[in-house]
Parts: sequence; C-alpha cells; structure tokens
Amino acid sequence: MTVFARIVEARSFSKAAETLNLPRSAVTATVQRLESHLQAKLLQRTTRRVSPTPEGEEYYRRCVEILAAVESADEAMRQLGTQRPRGLLRVDMPGALARNVVLPRLGELRAAYPEIELMLSISNRVADLAQEGIDCALRVGQPHDSTLVARPIGQMRFVTCASPEYLARRGTPRSIAELAGHDLVVYFSGRTGRPLDWDFVVGNEVVKVDAKATVSVNDADANVLCGLAGCGLIQAGAYQVRDHLAHGRLVEVLAQSRPAPMPVSLMYRDSRLAAPKVRAFSQWVLELFGADPDFN
Repeated sequence: MTVFARIVEARSFSKAAETLNLPRSAVTATVQRLESHLQAKLLQRTTRRVSPTPEGEEYYRRCVEILAAVESADEAMRQLGTQRPRGLLRVDMPGALARNVVLPRLGELRAAYPEIELMLSISNRVADLAQEGIDCALRVGQPHDSTLVARPIGQMRFVTCASPEYLARRGTPRSIAELAGHDLVVYFSGRTGRPLDWDFVVGNEVVKVDAKATVSVNDADANVLCGLAGCGLIQAGAYQVRDHLAHGRLVEVLAQSRPAPMPVSLMYRDSRLAAPKVRAFSQWVLELFGADPDFN
C-alpha cells in the first residue's frame, strides 16, 4: 500500500522508488503483485507519467486512510517506550527564513528531540509535498493549496530602506509619491517571473504601488545585498535587515507607511499531523516565531 500510494502521489515509478530508497525494479514488482492479488488494474502507464485508474483512485483513497491509521498506531506504540518523537522528518522552507531564523536555533530542536532525523530542503521554489515525500513546509504569503492544512505561525513584518550612501546621493523619499524618482530593487517570483507590487499601509488601507525596477531579483537575501550595495530602495523582511538598521548600514524610510505584513504558515498534509515528529516540529516553530518581534 505504501509503495502504491507513493507512486500515485509522485506520478512516477522512479520518483517513488527514490523517495522510498528502493530499486525501481522492486517498486514495479510490488505493484505487479498487488494488482495480481486484487485482480484489478490500478495504474495506467504512459511514456511520460503514471496515473491511477478509476479502481486505483478508489483504492488509493482507502490506502491513505489505512496508512495514516497504521502510522498513528505505530508511533503511539513507540512513544509508550520513549515518550519522544523520532524518525526521519522532511521539511521544506525558503532560504532566507532558513538562514536567518531557523538554522541559527536548530541546535535547540536537536537537543530537545535528538531522535528526530532532519532532512531540510532549502529553496525558493514551491515544493509539492505529496510528490516529493515532504512532511511539512514553511510558507510565506496567503496559502493557496486547498489540499494542505495551513497552521499560522506568525505575521512577517516588512520595512522600506536603503543604504546611507544611496540616500545621500539621491535623497530620502518623504512620501509614497516620491518613489517615482528613485531606483527600486524589486523582488520577482521565481515561479511566474512576475514582479511583486510594493504596498504600504496608509491609515486603514493598503496602497499598492506598481514598482518600476532598476534591479530585479528572485532571492530575498540578494534583495538585501542589493540594498547594502547602494543599488536603490528595497522592501525586505524586518528580520533580515534589523542588524543592518541597528548598525547604520541601512536606513528605514517611509516608516509612517510600512508595507503590509504577510502571513507565515506551516503547511502539511492532513494525515501527517498524527506523527509526533511533525507535531513536535510544529510546536517548536510556533514558539520560535512567536518569540520574534518581527513576526508579530
């Protein structure tokens, strides 16, 4: 059942074999034995992908329920002896959050849960949790995947800032309207290629600005580096630039109209929350972000 379910989620025998750490031949043979046992064709194979038959769809739905119950029972029995979460935990997260928030405190998680083996996927792309066998993921922005559970863990604050050298050369904007005369470093989506609008909270309203970029980047850390290099004004997560602001390497502008905060969520498949290792990580990141003023 585990092999079959992973093939359906990955839409590939090879990817399923890779995430299960099995030879592809073993995965193929397992499905053949399963179809023979059930006397039903479960998967349709083409040169490009694998998809379940109608019978396979129904069997997959039941497999997911059964496997979740089996995992929950197994974990519960393990905890009777140790009362500690354990096993391999696969987590996906954006690079900036990983480097600036999670990784500096990761030793605390390891000390609290030494029997959890961590596999961290750090990138700016949006990973497919089911297809890639990922247990949970940190995401910034409004959750859009209705197949996943989103647990809110904070609100990321943003600031608009620039280097002192840039402001000395080009002047300090006193209003949103004055941005039209400045160089802007703009973040664009690595997935869609679309530049993100700048926004500001004015009173009780969010005002969006169609930011015309002189430099565009698709990496949050690169965005900050461009600001430090004097390339122009940037909008960045407050957590990324707080040390630079404190030491004068960057200067905040338009502080009276800061950008709107964005939600940070821990995403996971509904069946995964039963695993103590996922619950432990979820509680740890909730406390981690809850104690950080730049996420409240």
